[in-house]
Amino acid sequence: MAHLISIHPKNPQQRLILQVAEIVRQGGIIVYPTDTTYGLGCAISNRKGVERIMWIKQLATSHQLSVLVSDLSDIARLARVDNGTYRLLRKLLPGPYTFILDATREVPKSMLPKRKTIGLRIPDHPICLALLQACGEPLLSTSMRFPGETDILSDPVEIHSRTDHLVDAVIDGGILPAAPSTVVDLTGPAPVVLREGAGDPGVFV
Repeated sequence: MAHLISIHPKNPQQRLILQVAEIVRQGGIIVYPTDTTYGLGCAISNRKGVERIMWIKQLATSHQLSVLVSDLSDIARLARVDNGTYRLLRKLLPGPYTFILDATREVPKSMLPKRKTIGLRIPDHPICLALLQACGEPLLSTSMRFPGETDILSDPVEIHSRTDHLVDAVIDGGILPAAPSTVVDLTGPAPVVLREGAGDPGVFV
């Protein structure tokens, strides 16, 4: 059975953050709040966890999964970032954007589709940022939406009831909006918006 752990969304209790981080370090998969939607995730080094998430979401092995990090130094470690890209990331992150970048060899092979790119985010959410820092490594992130359904689940109590036998913990950080991040491809000569979401796509026009 999954633990349902209520954490204050603005002032997260450190002992509860550490409790969830230990679940992650032990190989667990969790549902946690971000600045956009609830995410389903695990540590990026957790190969079996990645496989469990792919099974829960019924995703193809070629599907690109997003990764959440706590600061720009993590992005620079996992992706190739030139000076212009770095300035753009510094301007917009933390925030509701996922940026597609060319991956470095630091990214576990289990995270990469055939195309060697990675989707990276720095979420603007106290719980999520505290959890990333406590875990000590980036977290996989995919929105909490079940296969065949169009709606992203935003109520942690409902999420817990529907995932109780599938995940190891659900963080209750309150009801969230159901708007995913805006996805932007930065691997070409100019930014390309692949999905419009919570982040304003107009900044790339």
